[in-house]
Amino acid sequence: MEFRELECFVVLSEELHFARTAERLYLSPGRVSQLMRSLETRVGGRLFHRTSRHVSLTPLGERFLADLRPSYDGLANAVSRAKAAAREVTGVIRIGFLATPTEVVTGSVRAFERRYPGCEAELVEIPLSNPFGKLRAGQVDVAFTLLPVDEPDLATGEGLNRVSYQLGVSARHPLAARSSIDAEELADVPLIGLNGPAPRTWREHVAPSATPAGRPIPLAATVATSQEGLTQVALNRGGMLFCTPTAAHHIHPDINFIPVTGLPPSILGLAWVKAAETAAIRAFNEAAVGHALGGVVLAA
Repeated sequence: MEFRELECFVVLSEELHFARTAERLYLSPGRVSQLMRSLETRVGGRLFHRTSRHVSLTPLGERFLADLRPSYDGLANAVSRAKAAAREVTGVIRIGFLATPTEVVTGSVRAFERRYPGCEAELVEIPLSNPFGKLRAGQVDVAFTLLPVDEPDLATGEGLNRVSYQLGVSARHPLAARSSIDAEELADVPLIGLNGPAPRTWREHVAPSATPAGRPIPLAATVATSQEGLTQVALNRGGMLFCTPTAAHHIHPDINFIPVTGLPPSILGLAWVKAAETAAIRAFNEAAVGHALGGVVLAA
């Protein structure tokens, strides 16, 4: 039996009126009649006497209601408690981040924990080469990611920053002393890309295959993590693009970071699985956006 049929039966037994029952359940009167016919078919007998002016329980209906009511009330209360719990922002929310705890990441977490002290934010590192695997496996609830995301099963929030790119090269690289380079010059710099299951659009975020004018950019080594990439850069095996906050975090004597002009900005945001969205995920996204806007508190 379907819960909706039992719910409709209980409400109709209270109202003894199809229109009022439909109104309480946000259904049409025709749908109420349909549900009752289906339930009576399952039971094998009439549960209500119906006339154009009067609805009443049959003896079978009265007995069925008396037997059903305790179990129905317990089930209805369980559903209500579950719905209330789903609206609460408590427990643990697991947040994926891309190797570098930039201020956007740490500031968002602090803003969330200040607003929801009953929910613990647990940070989980996500490899560059598999940005959505832990989301889909349920190992994280929400993840910081580069936008835009072209994945039908994932939802994304607003952009939390818009920053420029810098090219990381070995301190021994011919470009190491430059104060900046134009994006078209990347055609002469083999870039370190990604291996693993990263989708093509994500690979293009990290190591574009062509300059804005369409000149091909050669691919050097491929790596799975930022640390692997930085090691390849330090060994002068290619250049690697980083957003400016990440570059600032990885200052190293063997690596020079050179601002790149002419590229679209790097945009960091949040992504989560649409079918697994919870109140905590929505709350974390709101806290992150509020932090990005300078501490504006959004409505819960």
